Amino acid sequence: MTDQRPQYGELATPEEQRRAAGLPPIEEVVAPPVTPATTPAVSAPSASAPATRPHPVDRVVTVALLAYGLVNIIITGLSYLDLPVVMNETMKILGIEGEFTNFAEGRTWGTIAAIVLAVGWSITAALSIRRLRRRRITWWVPIVGALVTMTIVTICISVPMMNDPAFVAYLSSIGR
Repeated sequence: MTDQRPQYGELATPEEQRRAAGLPPIEEVVAPPVTPATTPAVSAPSASAPATRPHPVDRVVTVALLAYGLVNIIITGLSYLDLPVVMNETMKILGIEGEFTNFAEGRTWGTIAAIVLAVGWSITAALSIRRLRRRRITWWVPIVGALVTMTIVTICISVPMMNDPAFVAYLSSIGR
């Protein structure tokens, strides 16, 4: 005789275990219908089915676009932190007489624009990585992310520019 005692359920038959668990007997369980092997079944892809592997160029293009975007936001974001200097250069390029004088708003909105750049790139990178892991075509996500982010940044930069007296005077002279 052994010292080991049987564990719970070791001596019960499978039918007794099912009955104790409150499950119906095995004979009453209905199996799902099986489709014949001769008929090819066409079904929509399920959520658990792995997606088709995208072209390897997609991954390279996506990573290259994200890398380019990262370099761009670092350089541009740092310049936006001193937006009055950027606005003076822009006004010179456009041939606008005078200097940018809306310094307080320029610094505030420049900082906001730099933050929007960083957040926009981060969201774009996260969405791209998520799609790459799911093996979906992703090259378009960095492009759309850049367009959306730059639209918001353009609005942020336009606020101090439209409130600058020299720029407003230039716009008034064009309308005449």
